[in-house]
Amino acid sequence: MNICVASFCKVQQLEKAEAVIIDGIRLGTLPDVVTYNTLVAAYCRFVDLDAGYLILNRMREAGIHPNVVTYNSLIAGASNHSLLSRCFDLFDEMIMLGIPPDVWSYNTLMHCFFKFKKYEEADKVFHDIIMSKLSPCSTTFNTMFNGLCKNGNANNALKLFRYYKQNGFVPQLITYNVLIDGLCKSGRLRAARWVLKELKESNLEPNASTYTTIMKYCFRSGQFDEGIEFFYEMKNKGYTYDAFSYCTVSSAFAKIGRLEEAHKCYELMIEKGIELDIVCYNILVNMYCIGGRLGEVYTLLYEIEQAGLKCDEYTHTTLIDGLCRAGNIDGALKHLRYMDTLGFDSNLVAYNCMVDRLCKAGYINKALKIFGTMDVRDSITYTSLVHNLCKERRFLTASKVLLACLNQGMKVFRSTQRVVVKGLRFAGLDSEARKLQSKIRLARILQ
Repeated sequence: MNICVASFCKVQQLEKAEAVIIDGIRLGTLPDVVTYNTLVAAYCRFVDLDAGYLILNRMREAGIHPNVVTYNSLIAGASNHSLLSRCFDLFDEMIMLGIPPDVWSYNTLMHCFFKFKKYEEADKVFHDIIMSKLSPCSTTFNTMFNGLCKNGNANNALKLFRYYKQNGFVPQLITYNVLIDGLCKSGRLRAARWVLKELKESNLEPNASTYTTIMKYCFRSGQFDEGIEFFYEMKNKGYTYDAFSYCTVSSAFAKIGRLEEAHKCYELMIEKGIELDIVCYNILVNMYCIGGRLGEVYTLLYEIEQAGLKCDEYTHTTLIDGLCRAGNIDGALKHLRYMDTLGFDSNLVAYNCMVDRLCKAGYINKALKIFGTMDVRDSITYTSLVHNLCKERRFLTASKVLLACLNQGMKVFRSTQRVVVKGLRFAGLDSEARKLQSKIRLARILQ
């Protein structure tokens, strides 16, 4: 009965799970604490915390006492629904009922603190586990490392890792993967490589996730050759790639102009029987645009349609960018107007691309005209236009755009701000330069 209840709960068919319990009672098989704990976890996860908590009344009516697993599920449910105060209440209630918390109770509470960026409280929970009779498990350490990394404290995570490793902690593969990901996100690729080296020297083997993570961040930081080396190392070790890995590598090859190798990645992906999704097609569209093969792009759009997929805003934005690169500005503008009729939530990326490309092609007045028609703008819109106006030495217009950006509470790179101020002074517009500087200082204080 419990297996059936758990199976229905896993696939979110809670009514059928309840029906199984009713049938069980009719047949003389009474639910036990495991049955109800399964329901508590399912209701907390798929409905809400209150629905899970109501199961406790049914348990009492059946003469069954909740245990630590029951309350761990409730605390996890409160955490998942971002109810920090309820986590404390449930923890206190558990202790008042004489149910001693176990290591998983503390792990869940620690995860909740990290979720709400309460680092000191999370650290206190971590040390409470160590100072109590409970022994921290690998999940305790992984939760600590992951929480620190996700909240921008990868350095502290690495220090703690070194300390506890020297004091007997045996890291698992997931621990190394968490640290590598956190260090990469904080821009510490060198430290991430050292952790990868330690992993290779241990009795553990890096998996596809390890390589994909570090490879992705190598590409993002412009270290394409090193990223490609990790790709080939992963390939030589016989790891199975997923669509994300192939797309990441293909995109990297395309960015550095190695289009032939980019296409080979796609051919390999098709040979492996990996089904192309819209993300894969978007990268392929981008490769054709970079290579100036616009005729094949339209064939590809037809292929996307035949595959039952729908082009998204990035597909059309990539095509607009490709038309601009090829000098077909009128075609790009026409496609931008067509894109407005498709009903996307936002065409901001396409408009930003159009503004930037028009500026670079020397059509800055057209770019300003499109800028004026945009209902939604972001810091990229303003930064791109200000930067290009400065290149054209149109500092007064650039200062007006920059002021509009600051009034919207958005940020423009400080280097760009300095260029505008210096340009105004160079043009003899000292009064305008002082006004702009004053506005920039005020915006920094407010931010």
